[in-house]
Amino acid sequence: MKSRATHSDAELPGEADRPGALPGALSDELRLELIAFRRDLHMHPELGNQEFRTTAAIKARLEAAGLAPEVLDTGTGLMCDVGTWDGVRPMLALRADIDALPIPDTKAGVPYRSTVPDRAHACGHDIHTAAVLGAGLVLAGLDRQGLLPHPVRLIFQPAEEVLPGGATDAIADGVLAGVGRIVGVHCDPRVDVGRIGLRAGAITSACDRLEVFLDGPGGHTARPHLTTDLVTAAAKVATEVPALLARRADARSGLAVTWGRLETGHACNVIPQHAEMSGTVRCLDLAAWRDAPDLVHAAIDEVAGMYGAKTVIEYVRGVPPVVNEASVVDLLAAAMTERRGSYAIEDTEQSLGGEDFSWYLEHVPGAMARLGVRTPGDTRGLDLHRGDFDADEEAITVGVELFTAAALLDGNRT
Repeated sequence: MKSRATHSDAELPGEADRPGALPGALSDELRLELIAFRRDLHMHPELGNQEFRTTAAIKARLEAAGLAPEVLDTGTGLMCDVGTWDGVRPMLALRADIDALPIPDTKAGVPYRSTVPDRAHACGHDIHTAAVLGAGLVLAGLDRQGLLPHPVRLIFQPAEEVLPGGATDAIADGVLAGVGRIVGVHCDPRVDVGRIGLRAGAITSACDRLEVFLDGPGGHTARPHLTTDLVTAAAKVATEVPALLARRADARSGLAVTWGRLETGHACNVIPQHAEMSGTVRCLDLAAWRDAPDLVHAAIDEVAGMYGAKTVIEYVRGVPPVVNEASVVDLLAAAMTERRGSYAIEDTEQSLGGEDFSWYLEHVPGAMARLGVRTPGDTRGLDLHRGDFDADEEAITVGVELFTAAALLDGNRT
């Protein structure tokens, strides 16, 4: 993919960069409705596979537009076609995730703060949902006017935050039947609203979950030589396994184990008989991700074995990297150029975050864009998965523009 212009090297668009005249402009009325819809979701966040209210709200609005959404077999999430597929040429799919996170909403001074204790849309899925919903409504209007060149599939997917991700269930339910390419967005608080970040190739990392249980005969801290010192064993696993993996995997793969929990012992003078650890395994490279379980198992067993600890390892497969297909990245670039000009596109780096959008790309080519949600000039440094996360709601309009233009350009392909 060619390098994208930034404000620093292209303050004003050139003649070739000016937005085009594709149909499907977002009306002020619909823009305000989508903001209200997003705020309603934000006030009523639901965890993965529990998104019943969210699903019902999306379904009702699509039906009010004359569409026929289908709730997924899991009971939450849905798919909906705009236009009638001829069964021959595959459709473009627009995907949104609809679940929230199990953390408290700590924002102050906003009327749409979460009303559910310890639940928050702290990853922007409400923005994604509003953007795909808005795109579906705009495209439905174009279809009624005979201006939609080819049908489009809307996918509202549950449980993105639940490993290995709700995408696997959605795929099993048939959301990709008849789909040839798929696109999605993810909120990025490092990018100003009105802009998107694009990257061909891997844009996220793989992410797996790791649970480790260590056991051995405990005893008195006065006689550690008669015990299996599980505190020391656990500490060594925590520090030495990541270092060992760094020498057994290609450094370019970015294979990394990071611990989030270590629990053992209850008294200062008692060596415990049991220790537990949990963390994540992240990897930038798809091939290395496939080898990661064997490498991690061997490293943990080797280090724990040096201290006489018995191990039980639960390695839970999460998601592979999202690997954007170059031609679909080009589609998104062309769509954004049509709507806002190429100066609204910037290159983005590969993230260490995981995203189950990757599972769709195991079946069809696709691409995910980073959707800017930072208000220009905002210096708060907000990040995802934090209780104070919020998004500039102009991002909804940008998402609708991007999705509708991508659908129209893809539909006009020969």
